[in-house]
Amino acid sequence: MACCRGLSVRAVLNDDGTKTGMYEIPADGRRFRALALLVKQKRLGRTAPIPCILREAGSDILAEDDSLAENMQRVALHPLDQFRAFVTLREKGQGDEAIAATFFVTPQVVKQRLKLAAVAPALLDVYAEDGMTLEQLMAFTVNPDHDRQIQVWDVISSSWNKDPFQIRRMLTETSVRASDRRAVFVGAEVYEAAGGAILRDLFQGDDGGWLEDIALLDRLVSDRLQAEAEALATGGWKWIEVALDLPYGYNHGLRRLSGDPAPMSDEEGASHAALLAEYSALEDEYAGQDEISEEVDAPRLGELELAMEAIEARPLVFDLDEITRAGAFVTLDSSGQLSVYRGDVRPEDEPRAETAADDGTDADAVQMGQELTAHRTLALREALGRSPDVADVAPDEAGG
Repeated sequence: MACCRGLSVRAVLNDDGTKTGMYEIPADGRRFRALALLVKQKRLGRTAPIPCILREAGSDILAEDDSLAENMQRVALHPLDQFRAFVTLREKGQGDEAIAATFFVTPQVVKQRLKLAAVAPALLDVYAEDGMTLEQLMAFTVNPDHDRQIQVWDVISSSWNKDPFQIRRMLTETSVRASDRRAVFVGAEVYEAAGGAILRDLFQGDDGGWLEDIALLDRLVSDRLQAEAEALATGGWKWIEVALDLPYGYNHGLRRLSGDPAPMSDEEGASHAALLAEYSALEDEYAGQDEISEEVDAPRLGELELAMEAIEARPLVFDLDEITRAGAFVTLDSSGQLSVYRGDVRPEDEPRAETAADDGTDADAVQMGQELTAHRTLALREALGRSPDVADVAPDEAGG
């Protein structure tokens, strides 16, 4: 019975802060009405004592706390009521941690409820009338643009495919995944510091979210690639080309310098030796086994291989004379890492042989002409030897 349960009451104060002797009932309104009905039915005396839970006027516990906590435990609220109640508590100054502690949920749950309450009011009304599922409503939280949310719902509601995945896809189709190589190259922190917004999904793994401002992202990528190219230019390269993507055959017709692998430093050599020793020890320990035992630390073997490969992948060192006539390409690889291809020589930058004539005639051309003249002379002598009658006329004609 209501009379066996306590009422939550709060002291009413005068303007000067003194108690008036009166008490308000900020929560438990339903229970108070039940007590009034018992009095009307003569089942409870007007002066019967009722246990009360007294809250001071300045208590940190809000009336909404008491009301919502009681309703959540007594009846199953519509989820939308809980979403909106959490918003009310937030507007009254309570943080996520405080709200979570009050209702024995995690701060992440509070964030999710607040995110749901921030969906377009028109869609919340549809949800309240069971016009969409909770999973569909969750999908709409990925993009805070109410107009776009309503546009997507107008399309989805008349379509056979109302899957939450389809809703998320449509709401993020003009954005870039955080796993995109451009986003990986720039970094989310740099993008956000430049004023870019990231769409996040609080209800499922979003792989870092979606970067909304593609133009900003592309500008940041271009700026960083140019900065890398300028740093590379200090090494003396004759030219540097920068491109997000290099076309197939980008270096066709160019000569690639061979170069020599840079030697390892003492520190790199010691690290490589330690990695190799550990790798060999693991291999020796399980050598001869037909199948790899579960005890073998396979992931560790892979880590050791990658670490050794990183040290062994030495950058090439070129002669200074070669660098001054060669160039480099700066681009991104498929994983968003910087890729630099050094040492390509264009045909017009190839070293030329010294000329053998004052007019600058190429030495090879002069030599070739001399060889051809010699061959013609030999051929003429052979012909004259086989035809003496021609030999008598040839000198006259040659002289004429």
